[in-house]
Order: sequence, then structure tokens, then C-alpha cells
Amino acid sequence: MTSALKWLPLAALVALAGCARDDGYYHDRNIDYADARQAPPLVLPESRNSQRYRDAMPVPEAAGSFRAGDDGFEAPAPQALGAGRIEREFVERRRVGDDAWLVVAAGPDAVWPQLEGFARSRGLDVTASDTSRGVVETQQGRLSVRQGLRAGDSEVRCDQSGRPVDACLNALEQYFGARSATASGTASLQAQRLAGEERLSLAQRGEEWVVEVPLDIERTWAELEYQLRQDFTLEGSRELLESTPADYSHRIRYLPLSERREGFWKGLVSSPSPREIRLVLESEGPERTLLRAENASERGFSAGDQRELLERVASLLR
Repeated sequence: MTSALKWLPLAALVALAGCARDDGYYHDRNIDYADARQAPPLVLPESRNSQRYRDAMPVPEAAGSFRAGDDGFEAPAPQALGAGRIEREFVERRRVGDDAWLVVAAGPDAVWPQLEGFARSRGLDVTASDTSRGVVETQQGRLSVRQGLRAGDSEVRCDQSGRPVDACLNALEQYFGARSATASGTASLQAQRLAGEERLSLAQRGEEWVVEVPLDIERTWAELEYQLRQDFTLEGSRELLESTPADYSHRIRYLPLSERREGFWKGLVSSPSPREIRLVLESEGPERTLLRAENASERGFSAGDQRELLERVASLLR
């Protein structure tokens, strides 16, 4: 054996020898699946707990026709990769007026055992614990968790006599921030609408497109305000200009996809002109809010443009 090869391990020498064979040492897997056959789909038993199983990639339902008119419908181009998906913290603070709460990037079934763990770790005097409602009553205050606006999110509150306790929220924020986003729980919150059930839906009412949100207007406003401030930051394309909590509206500047598509060639003749749009929230009941997009500029804003904008905004809330 030459001195160059004597330091190689035996396995490496065997591999080198195998590679030199005419038929090859390593198995060729290119034809492994040539004769593969499709297996029948998995069928779950009727006795299963339906709350533990849901679509992994649910498709939002849209009420009404997808056609704006009889002239045909053209599907919008897909948004850029990552559009509408902002890198987020596991725990975030929300505030509307005197109300405040936390948004945790995990479902209520995962957050609930952690909330109970927080009460134990802080030595709180627990007087009642209701798993079905996600509420822990203590002598110091009331801890609660419920489904957030976005799928897979939870809202965590700490109240005393109906008012949020900032010191408690600060402690909860630190506590959840130290936990992993992949933490799982075994409790089943039967009263909660878990992720994958009723969510936002895009609907057509007459000639107008709207987003129907299955939450009250205050919570919807807080989440929409936060997400718009994070995403609508591109000058000349999408900008948040003004927020008006008094009437639950936002004034934005937005360049429709229909105009962005024409790109370079239109730019040789005229510059793109963003539209000024009012995003307005309207309450339709205790747990129902409507999101509308109203054209506040002199330039045209078609039903297709309206639908495309609302799809983008709705994606921020899912």
C-alpha cells in the first residue's frame, strides 16, 4: 500500500474500490418509484375528537361570484414571496384606549397550560380555573386567554375590576417571551374557536368587495392598526398616511396591482399614480366587523382593484 493511502480508513478504501466497479458501488435509486402505486386515502374513525383535526392549509371561502362582470375575470398575479408575512415576535403588546392585552403566536390550547404555569410560578392565590372559558381567577386579578384574530394566535389578558394591569402584563410578556413558540399543551379549550375554523372571508356585496371579520371592532382595529404600521411603509406603493380611532378608519396610499403590472412601458409615458384609499371598519354585531375600502382619490379604482387591495390587507390579519 502506498504511503498516500495508508492513512485512509478501511471504509473509505472499500468505497473507493466500489466506485471503480463497472456496475457502480452505490445503488441507483432513479427507478425506485417507477412502479409505485397510489395508496387509498387515510380515513379517520368517526369516534375521533374533531377539534383536534383540521385542514393543514385551509383555503379561505369567498361569498358571491368571483366575476366582477360579464367581460371575464382575470386572476391577479401572485404577490411577491413573503408579501403580507412580517417577521414577528412571539409576544406582542396591543392597546386601544385604556384597554391593553398581549398577542401570543400560539394557539389557545398551547397557551392555556402556560397561563396556569404563570399563576403557579408567581404564587398567585387561584380561586377558580375554568378550562372551557380559558379563565384563571385569582385574588390578585383575572387571567384569560382566547383565540386571536390571526389563525394560530392567542390574546392573553390580565384584568382587575375590568381594567388591565400593566405590571401583570409586563410579567406575562417576560414569561411567555422566555417560552418556545413550539410549546404544546394537552388541555382542550372547547369554548374557543381554534385556528382553522371560522376566520376572515372576502365577500361581494353588490358591486363592492368587503372583508367580513368574525371579531368585535375594537380587537379588529388594534390588529389592523399594528399590521398596517408594519407593512404599509413603501413610499409610492403602499403607505399608511393616517389612523383615526374615533371612526375606526385608516387613510392609505396604494398603487393597484393593475397599474404595477404595466411596469416599465407605461413609465415611459406617465408615472404611476397611487390612489388614496380609506379603510373603514364597521361593526355588524358583538362579534362581527366589516372592512371596506373606499376610494378617496379622483382616479379610478375598479372592483378588481378593490378586491386585490382587500386581499392583501386580509392576508395581514390571517
